[in-house]
Amino acid sequence: MFAIIEAAGWPIWPLILASVVAVAIIIERAYSLRTQEVAPSNLLSETIKTYRERGATPELTASLAEDSPLGRIFSTALKNAHNSREVMKESIEESGRAVTHELDRFLTSLGTIASMAPLLGLFGTVIGMIEIFGSQTSTGTNPGQLAHGISIALYNTAFGLIVAIPAMIFYRFFRAKVESLVVDMEQQAIKLVEIVHGDRK
Repeated sequence: MFAIIEAAGWPIWPLILASVVAVAIIIERAYSLRTQEVAPSNLLSETIKTYRERGATPELTASLAEDSPLGRIFSTALKNAHNSREVMKESIEESGRAVTHELDRFLTSLGTIASMAPLLGLFGTVIGMIEIFGSQTSTGTNPGQLAHGISIALYNTAFGLIVAIPAMIFYRFFRAKVESLVVDMEQQAIKLVEIVHGDRK
């Protein structure tokens, strides 16, 4: 591995840094965007049961706010349960925007790395080409410098793609996951509003 890094030259270091950041983001988002962590399947039924038994107590709203992103939306909704349906829905939309922003955290950075990695690889290729042209002297070609230039060009191009392809795959996957979670949370929040206002049993 160290031999490859040495052969790829100094342009490989920004790509290595980008790959480390990408792996860290992927691991963090994979953990944070678990469905049970964001929108527990039994939370709506438990919230409705507790609401019917005790009403929108401060204890219920506080425990929901600390539970999960969906819980924070439910907490906001129940704090406005005494208001009209429109006010309740507006409060849910505001809370939903904040939750969506939180779910999108780091995804822009991951998308930037996916777009930037091929360009860093191309930069390494350009550096390698400069090395290749630099190997041409008036007395002939320097084989060592020529080989080093070729290795810089090829290794950086390959490593740029190795970083970019998984980063783009996970970026698309996490974006789709966030959109799916947001739709699910919206539907559950609407059910809660309808139940609170007596439109649904």
